[in-house]
Amino acid sequence: MERVLKVQMAASLENQGLARSVAAAYASELDPTVEELTEIKTAVSEAFSNAAIHGYPDGNYGNVSMEMGTIKPDTIVIKISDKGVGIENIARAMEPLFTTDTGEERSGMGFTVMESFMDKIKVDSKPGEGTTVTLIKKLET
Repeated sequence: MERVLKVQMAASLENQGLARSVAAAYASELDPTVEELTEIKTAVSEAFSNAAIHGYPDGNYGNVSMEMGTIKPDTIVIKISDKGVGIENIARAMEPLFTTDTGEERSGMGFTVMESFMDKIKVDSKPGEGTTVTLIKKLET
């Protein structure tokens, strides 16, 4: 990747807006459309909230890392990682409406939203070691 920026912040939902802003600032250097910028911010917001909520479910906040770069002048890659509990069944977790939230406050649509706004998403996870969500978006030129 070229032009790499790495950021780490506490896995608190209070930092969700900061994660969105950092991603938007980075992406804006690539001259995206307003719609593309909104899509990037929304996907980052979903990935960050998943890391904060599901990565550290006991409220013992760890950190969420974001790594942003380009693989082509018009393609942005954003990796959002946690060192939390991990995902046992990635395919199941990515199904629409699936959630581990027993409080019924979550809709289970996070991965679906990410997939709808990005050209590709990849999820790597190991139970007990954490999760990395890679978001890839090709911008209009």
